[in-house]
Amino acid sequence: MSDEHILVVKRTTLITDEGWHGLKQSDPSQYIAAIYAHKEFLPRTHMETDPHYKQIIPYLIFNHDNRYFLMQRQSKASEQRLKNKYSLGIGGHIRQEDMTHDTIFDWAQREFHEEVNYAGSLTITPIGLLNDDTNEVGKVHLGLVLLLEGDNNHISVKSELKSGLLLTLDECEQYYDAMETWSQFIFDYLRCR
Repeated sequence: MSDEHILVVKRTTLITDEGWHGLKQSDPSQYIAAIYAHKEFLPRTHMETDPHYKQIIPYLIFNHDNRYFLMQRQSKASEQRLKNKYSLGIGGHIRQEDMTHDTIFDWAQREFHEEVNYAGSLTITPIGLLNDDTNEVGKVHLGLVLLLEGDNNHISVKSELKSGLLLTLDECEQYYDAMETWSQFIFDYLRCR
């Protein structure tokens, strides 16, 4: 893990004492405003273990024709706490150089294209925020969930440390127990839509 400086916000700025667990469906505009107003860029190596801060992670759910892109992190992936886990979310940390003059949604699209090969158009719909303080990864991350509707099914991962397939929700369900917790929250939400 490099010592890159990533976007973080003090936990108490975004989450009150009672907080929430799971997916909070809401218009994220008030949270985005708070992120912009209180953003800090601190070394990732320190932030991965400091629960006083939340790392802001756009969590992008790709859908085409009622099929969702499910990825698997391989055992050599950089985030060892999530190795071999399945994920419905494409995303990553926001670095200081990512936030020069674009919006968080512009950055999210850039991150999407850094992680996957996809040449079609996208329609982006904000879904809400993910929070899970029950594990060490979740304690230091906050997910901004965006649903990306693609106009074709030509999508593949770029990293040799991941694999991915477009699957129906019924097909995704067989991987549920091996999904990271954020993806389990997303799956539950998609099932009830």
